[in-house]
Parts: sequence; structure tokens; C-alpha cells
Amino acid sequence: MKAYRASLLYFSPTAEPHHAGLYEDDGLLVVGVNAQGREVVQAVGAYGDLKARFAQVPITHWPGRIIAPGFVDLHSHYPQTNVMGSPADGLLPWLEHYTFPEEKRFAAPEYCVEAARFFIAELLRNGVTTALTFSTSHVCSVDALFHEAKARQLRLITGLCLMDRHAPADLLNQKAVSGHADATEQSLLDSEALIARWHGVDRLGYAITPRFAPTSTDAQLRGAGELAAKYPQVWIQSHVAENQAEVAWSRSLFPGSSSYLATYADFGLMRQRAIYAHCIHLSDSDRALMRDTGAAAAVCPTSNLFLGSGSFDYAGADRAGFRYGLANDVGGGTSFSPFHTMLGAYYVGREGHSKAGLSLSPQHLWWQHTVGAAKALGLDGTVGNLQPGCEADFVVLNPQATPLLTRKTAIATSLDELLFSMIVLGDDRLVERTVISQNL
Repeated sequence: MKAYRASLLYFSPTAEPHHAGLYEDDGLLVVGVNAQGREVVQAVGAYGDLKARFAQVPITHWPGRIIAPGFVDLHSHYPQTNVMGSPADGLLPWLEHYTFPEEKRFAAPEYCVEAARFFIAELLRNGVTTALTFSTSHVCSVDALFHEAKARQLRLITGLCLMDRHAPADLLNQKAVSGHADATEQSLLDSEALIARWHGVDRLGYAITPRFAPTSTDAQLRGAGELAAKYPQVWIQSHVAENQAEVAWSRSLFPGSSSYLATYADFGLMRQRAIYAHCIHLSDSDRALMRDTGAAAAVCPTSNLFLGSGSFDYAGADRAGFRYGLANDVGGGTSFSPFHTMLGAYYVGREGHSKAGLSLSPQHLWWQHTVGAAKALGLDGTVGNLQPGCEADFVVLNPQATPLLTRKTAIATSLDELLFSMIVLGDDRLVERTVISQNL
């Protein structure tokens, strides 16, 4: 058992997100080992209330620092790190000119290994301790990322990108070398083999991953739905309703579905543990479908602002009652930093669907990138918080990391003022260290 003394930020499991934050100016976080050998939170609270109870436990003291839950990121593309900051007229041209050419390089296993190492290191450097991310259509890209995440003990979920049409030929799923399975069938066989190899190993999870409906045939989507039914504990991830041209394209390809989102439901791909990135151009019936199936949205504000895709409708989501959380969406997203992502979400709220705009509270913004994202993944009570029983993933923040942060945080008179100062002015320099729950 060990303990850490510093200021503490964590969240009430029952309060509304806008005021769920809990803060101890002088706090104690006590970490022990559960029955499975994983480090978890044993106690959290004011140092004065806990010091006698844990008097024999060695304490690491970080004065002037804030311990907060590790960030949970709901959507990114590890093969697109080199694509960040690439200019384009919109989503579809950006895919054609930058994304697909870069993803072709992941046919080489050694390239996958180097990219995986950099990607995982960037997540951890920015305080992300749980991530759901895309790989490419190459099996070696999935293996490389899982290998690196396991070595760093990161909680990571990924899967083979399913894509058997409407993309460059050398990026489509490939048929079996022996010729006994066509490309679509082989992609599903490969996915199932990857589930067997990786899902549930340490802190790794598998996600059935159609890139988006237009790049999969009916047969591939049907097979993905059958895998989802066979393996209910794995995740599903894809994209939906990011861009108006994409929506129109999908509707033309699947005219029998009542909407772009409904296409996924028609193939058995909407359920608990299904995460759909963007969810911008949804109708009220779509939002009801998200709620009723238990699917969740990955909100990608910096990507949506960068590509001019539109704004996630927070008011509509809350009115319907479906789950959502934040995501960096590298490489359409412009930063690995959760602070940049939270600030982007604030902009999206202010410029979104409501005529009056929506001012998301700092506590809600931070909640979306921790507890809210964990709930979306079905991992509430496991990650994204520092309540007893949660895995001991946390970040140590230095609110004096820059002269401007020092000046601004010193005059904060409330939790919201402190959090908003860090959201607006923070970046990777604010994250002094990232601590991962160890498997002992």
C-alpha cells in the first residue's frame, strides 16, 4: 500500500456533471492492490481525515500539485499522427490526399512498431491513460499497438479497420494468401483471431471497427454485426454523421435504412459498448436510437472545428439522454492535449445548435474527458475517477507550469475558476507526470 499527498480533484459518482467535481486542497490518495493484483484506489479524501488511519503507509508528498484522474479518450487514429496539421478543403478531400497515403505505410510491420511507440508515448505524456483508437486495415498495425500498450500497461482498445470498398485498393482488407477466403471473409476471420489473441489480456480490449458504413459492403457489416453478437464484451467503434457530404453518400448507398445512423442498427452494430465518433448531423429519432440501444458518442471538437464539419449538439444529446465523452480524434484533431480538447468543446457549445449558445461548465468539460468517457465505454467505476475501487491511473498537474498559469490559478476563488484556467491556458506542460495502475 502507498499514499500520495497533494491537492485532489475527483468526481462524485451521483452528482450532475455540471457540478460533480470534488476538490481537496490538502488531500490524500491511498492506493492498494485488489484481488486480481491490480493497483486500485483504497481511500481518497482530506489528508487530515485520513492520516491517522493510514499512519503506517509511506506517503509521497507533492506540494503545490494537483492529483486528478487520468484522462479517457474515446476516439483517435494512431496511424494518423503524421497527418495532423495537414490542410484540406474538408473531410473527404483530407482522407484522399493525406490520410489514405499515410495509412498505406502501415503495411510494413517495422513502421507500425515505431508509430505505436510514439503514439502511446504521446498519450501518456499528455495524461491519457485509457484510449479507444483506430488501427489500419493491416493486422500488423493492430498487433504493434497492442504490444506497445501492454508493455506500458496502458488501458487501450483498438481493432482491425474493416474496409472492403470505396478506398484505395492497397488499403482494402486483403483476401487470404491461400485464396480460400475472399477479402471480406478474411477481414472477419482476422478480426476474430485478433479478439482471441488480445481481448482481455492485461488491460487490453478489442473493438470491432468498420471505418464507416460507406467503406464496407453489406456482407462486411453483416459479418461485423454477427461478431458483435458472438462477443458481447468487445467494443464496436465507427464514424457517423460527421459531414453533410458523407451523410448524403451513406444514404445513397443504404437507401433501405431510415438514416445513416440506423444503417449500423440494421446490421446489429448498435448496443452497449458501441462508440460512434462525431454524431453531429443527427435527427431526434437518431438521438433516441442512441439512447435506446445504449450506444455512445465520441465528441471530437478540435477535429470538427478544423475540418469545418459542424458542432455536436449537446442540448439535443442531453434532451434525448444518450451518453457521450470527449476525444482528440488525432489526426483530424489538432492536439493530443486533453486541455485543448476540452477548450474545443467549450467553443463547440458556445457556437452550437442553440441560438443562445451553451456555456458548458468547467466541471462538465473535465467530466466529459474522465467519468463521462468511462461511462460511455461501460467502464464507469473502473477508470476515469479516483473513487475507491477505481484503477489507480492519475495525473499530477502543476498549476504553476507556465508564468501565465501561475498568475491565473493563484487568483482562482472557486473550483470552476481553477479548472477553467487550466482548460484555457493548459497544454502538455501542465501534466508533470502520468501514473499508470500497475499489475503486481
